[in-house]
Amino acid sequence: MTPGGQAASENKGGAPAAAPPRVVIVGAGFGGLACARALGNARARVTIIDRRNYHLFVPLLYQVATAALSPADIAQPVRRILSRYPNIEVLMDEVTGVDWPARTVRLSSGAEIAYDRLVLATGSRYAYFGHDEWSARAPGLKGIEDARRIRARLLQGFELAEACRDPERQRTLTTTVIVGGGPTGVEMAGAVAELCRFALARDFRHVEPRSARVILLEAGPRILPQFPERLSAYAAERLRRLGVTVRTGSPVEAIEEGIVVAAGERIAAGTIVWGAGVQATSASGWVPAERDRSGRIVVAPDLGVPSVEGVYAIGDLAHAKSADGTPLPGLAQVASQQGTHLGRSLSREFEDGVPVPPFRFRDRGNTAIIGRNAAVFDFGRRQLTGLTAWILWAVVHVYLLSGFEKRLSVTLQWLWRYATYERGARLIDPNPNAAEARNAGPSS
Repeated sequence: MTPGGQAASENKGGAPAAAPPRVVIVGAGFGGLACARALGNARARVTIIDRRNYHLFVPLLYQVATAALSPADIAQPVRRILSRYPNIEVLMDEVTGVDWPARTVRLSSGAEIAYDRLVLATGSRYAYFGHDEWSARAPGLKGIEDARRIRARLLQGFELAEACRDPERQRTLTTTVIVGGGPTGVEMAGAVAELCRFALARDFRHVEPRSARVILLEAGPRILPQFPERLSAYAAERLRRLGVTVRTGSPVEAIEEGIVVAAGERIAAGTIVWGAGVQATSASGWVPAERDRSGRIVVAPDLGVPSVEGVYAIGDLAHAKSADGTPLPGLAQVASQQGTHLGRSLSREFEDGVPVPPFRFRDRGNTAIIGRNAAVFDFGRRQLTGLTAWILWAVVHVYLLSGFEKRLSVTLQWLWRYATYERGARLIDPNPNAAEARNAGPSS
């Protein structure tokens, strides 16, 4: 056996011919999927492993949580996406560790898979700044289970308020607090406000959804801190027009059941959503490597882990730097570009022996949607706001969805929502916590 489990075979002339190198990709997010696609039909055997059987379009997950889309609209089976590549196999399993001296990956099923090149693309999870107990009271948005849980809490709050005759209790049940003023928090706040003021406005008799409170808490001096100040100010003003209370300089001090303590004030809420920070998954501990304070693996310019030969990290798991030396942000476009670069480079290496060149990120712009006809788009030297940015945001997100039928379905639903203000996926999971428990565990 050759390193990485390669077996020799006989070619037509009788001389031994090495089997194609084996690439194992852990994680079927944006980075892992892009890497696998770039290796499609290459002279390599590719195995992509994920504990779920689908690729999830995380940037639109907040729309599942606010009843705008259903989970099936933003998820696509990994096998279907990669079915046209005969050299790629898909395994639904959970990786528990890496034996890097032996070049094998350990699975929860007990199996071990050998590799010649290993790509770690397991993404990130929400960071609760040393208070992991807050996660049960303030779920973040990283998976379908989280979105269903938040949706259930939102809608159930209005149902309970409808049956309640205590005005103060009604006020609490219809209050939503969102922690974190980054793109996720801003988009979630705008979506919840529109859900209350438009989609639910005519559905209740004893509670007024338009009077529901939506509070966005940000510890820093402004929301969308990674955007230019002009765009942050625009986003804050548009959120206020929707009725969102934006509180900057309000770090969260405690989260109890139905209570958020921020800047010394206790806020009672029926729904609490966390979007304040992320950290690398536990996969960063599988190999000996330097890590930043978010737990991300510090990678070399070629995205390799410096201390371990043949291992690469991409996406939110990797601390990679741009040409000017600043860390690259945890964006889908970064992960996708890294995956494509690494996959194509490995394919060339297997064919011609050319080593993987340094990765260069090409910024396509950063965007966030605030609400109907309102978004921000930052291209660096140029910024867009309002309807133009909103249309561009929609075009970009539809384009990035996997599969023509998903793009068509989401486009039609958005057009219907725009014309009618309706939202169709307003279902309450009878036991969302059980669904979450069945799917608990680190992403792989």
